[in-house]
Amino acid sequence: MDSKRQHILFLCGWYPSRVLPNNGDFIERHAEAVQLYHNVSVIHIITDPNCNKNIEIVHDKNVHIAYIKPSKNKISKAFRFYRAFKLLLQKIDHFDSVHLNELFPFGILALYLKWFKKKNFIISEHWTGYHKPLSEKISPTTLKLSKLIAKQAQYICPVSKDLQSSMEELGLKGNYTIIPNVVNTNIFQPNVKSNNKYTILHISNMVDPHKNISGIIRAIKNFEQQNIPFELILVGENSKQYQFISDKLKITDQIKFIDHISHEEVKRQMQQADVFVLFSNYENQPCVILESFACGTPVISTNVGGVSEFFPKDYGILIDSKNEDQLVKALVDIYHIKEKINSTVLHNYTKQNFSYETIGKRFSELYKTCIS
Repeated sequence: MDSKRQHILFLCGWYPSRVLPNNGDFIERHAEAVQLYHNVSVIHIITDPNCNKNIEIVHDKNVHIAYIKPSKNKISKAFRFYRAFKLLLQKIDHFDSVHLNELFPFGILALYLKWFKKKNFIISEHWTGYHKPLSEKISPTTLKLSKLIAKQAQYICPVSKDLQSSMEELGLKGNYTIIPNVVNTNIFQPNVKSNNKYTILHISNMVDPHKNISGIIRAIKNFEQQNIPFELILVGENSKQYQFISDKLKITDQIKFIDHISHEEVKRQMQQADVFVLFSNYENQPCVILESFACGTPVISTNVGGVSEFFPKDYGILIDSKNEDQLVKALVDIYHIKEKINSTVLHNYTKQNFSYETIGKRFSELYKTCIS
């Protein structure tokens, strides 16, 4: 059994698509890690406002995506999703186990595969919506079904202990084991920095209040008083929406706004940065922190969610959420010690704990029990 290469069906509520190109890219990387040791087929179903047909199926190698025409009728929408699911299954050869990504609602499809096709499943979970106060918006019906799905899973694999605690507080009982996000440490590696200015980097989906971009800009205005030559680089879709704040604070000349970029360009930006900043109000286990470590770049992050679980001492600085004064102080502190930071140590930590090989092997151990 140890040497057997299984066929794993990735059943994904989130996954990059033509509708949302970056949605669930962390799930895509989990699939790539598993693919080192097993065959993987990906199923994803998403509503597409530009879809002319009720269901449009698109295949790209092992990734099978169904685009659904929107419907205000919930019954009609549910039927289209189920019909799309059945059509996608017809395109996939025999598979051994199911890897569910996003417990609800796609877990209903995982239950179908377990009860009617005798396929066991594990769950990877990344959703910040299980944390308070966001969890208060979960409906009683959704919660009841989620409890059933969780109970039927062989394993539930949240990306942090903090997320596990939030899920258990909601009554989602199951066999938990933490498996974090993954980083391609063959791509994300340290490089010689060529910038003369103190380069401060932030990359995200640019959504406030989640990422608190406006707080970063206000803190940067105060940091300007330190008379340290610097540049803040804000990377993400529609990053220029925050330029009105920097214009108001008269700090725009010190900020570079960059729209969505490729993974290759993300790597280059991280390699050239002196520090990566994440000033979020809530998180689980951000991939960008791991990617920054892999590039040998220290991180300043708010101590929220599961961040501290994967944040060794001396790899950066943890601060309180919304505390702009602490952010300014941390930026000053990193500036004075940045030359002493050992980028190789940061990279090796990431490789040992979050590489494709490491995470792929950990999932492999769980798949064995699914078919034993």
